[in-house]
Amino acid sequence: MNPTAMNSSHHASNLGLDAPFRWLKQGWNDFIRNPGPGVVHGVVLASVGWFLLWAANDHFWMLAGAFSGFMIVAPILTTGLYQVSKQCASGHCVGMAEVFRIWRSLDGRLIVFGLLLGFAATGWVMTSASMITALAQVPVRNPMDFLRHVVLSTDSWLFEVWLFLGGILAAPMFASSVVAIPMLVDTQASVRAAILASWGAVGSYPMVLGLWALLIMLLVGLGMATGLVGLIVVVPVLAHASWHAYRELTLAA
Repeated sequence: MNPTAMNSSHHASNLGLDAPFRWLKQGWNDFIRNPGPGVVHGVVLASVGWFLLWAANDHFWMLAGAFSGFMIVAPILTTGLYQVSKQCASGHCVGMAEVFRIWRSLDGRLIVFGLLLGFAATGWVMTSASMITALAQVPVRNPMDFLRHVVLSTDSWLFEVWLFLGGILAAPMFASSVVAIPMLVDTQASVRAAILASWGAVGSYPMVLGLWALLIMLLVGLGMATGLVGLIVVVPVLAHASWHAYRELTLAA
């Protein structure tokens, strides 16, 4: 057994609240060791964010939902980075050619899972846009309008309801995908089996994975707060870290 596997096995038997921070450190190490594929993914996803900003223009009521929906789908777009981390663990740093191989495989399981996440994201975008349009006291056309009339409003509970409904959607999506997506890349498990394994991990380690979800939200929020530039690093680090989370969680099962 190689040292990386032995180390993972040791940690798997001790999954505590320090685990998410360890996954982030491992994800950062993978990114630094082999930055090329990660930077490509980060630039692509940041560019999608910039496109959303441009496309929304003065329809910011759509943008809030579009961004949060986009982040629901983002994990399926970084599946190639799980393969990069897997290869790095065995001492073989690979480039975009390996990522393209994953994409060209047109794995039906990943397509099905991606469609499921896409439907969920679309539903949230429409729900979010409808809520903000119908319930905001004034038209929300730009980020300052959203901050002033939704986030900081003291005359309504719109922001709290918006967050609550977003959380209701995001929680099962996270629970269904945190282990499932890397498992679909790593094994021949069915979509159903991968989702059940993911929910099983959340049921076994609710505090650990609750903290992991919080760290993901904070880091993504930080990346967005930098004009999306920070996502160029945040996205690949989180993707690599998610691979290590999957490995420890499945070893601990």
